[in-house]
Amino acid sequence: MRSVDTGTGAGARPARAPVPAFRVGDWEAARTPAGAFRLVPVRVERDLSLVGRWMNDPAVAAFWELAGPERVTARHLRAQLADDGHSVPCLGVLEGRPMSYWEIYRADLDPLAGHYPARPYDTGIHLLIGGAADRGRGLGSLLLRAVADLVLAGSPACARVVAEPDLRNVPSVAAFLRAGFRFFTELDLPAKRAALMVRDRSLRDLL
Repeated sequence: MRSVDTGTGAGARPARAPVPAFRVGDWEAARTPAGAFRLVPVRVERDLSLVGRWMNDPAVAAFWELAGPERVTARHLRAQLADDGHSVPCLGVLEGRPMSYWEIYRADLDPLAGHYPARPYDTGIHLLIGGAADRGRGLGSLLLRAVADLVLAGSPACARVVAEPDLRNVPSVAAFLRAGFRFFTELDLPAKRAALMVRDRSLRDLL
């Protein structure tokens, strides 16, 4: 999933001072019914081949639009890593096995903030489940809930975790709902019509 690119004007990324990086590597593993799950920050030289293979899966490429040679994925990953801690690309590792790709990012400092009433420290999630064998069996919603809880535990100033899946990606929207996110509104973004999904700190024990 490409970052929201709004160009110039009201939707452009707001100017900001350097942002302290998420310390994702220090977050503890989440205990889930499927086993221990951990977010491991990406290292391009170690992870490019794996992430690039996932990006070329047609089911993934339809929404991330990063299919092609490894240099396409490398450019995307390096842009994430160069963005002063505003976004952290990660592998999702379940029981020691890398099986998903995640981006944890400051939504309030992203171009996305020009499209909804953002609050300070809103944190966004992008994800893909890498292997076909891991899709369609409930892992997505289970891991979304776990990662949202990791974000809230690791970022005390964050009151909301947000996401903007493509409305056409019905399984993804359903997974967010099962994970305790609520539908907030529809968004007209430059590259897609999206569902803004929100998981509130104040409601996480109720949903």
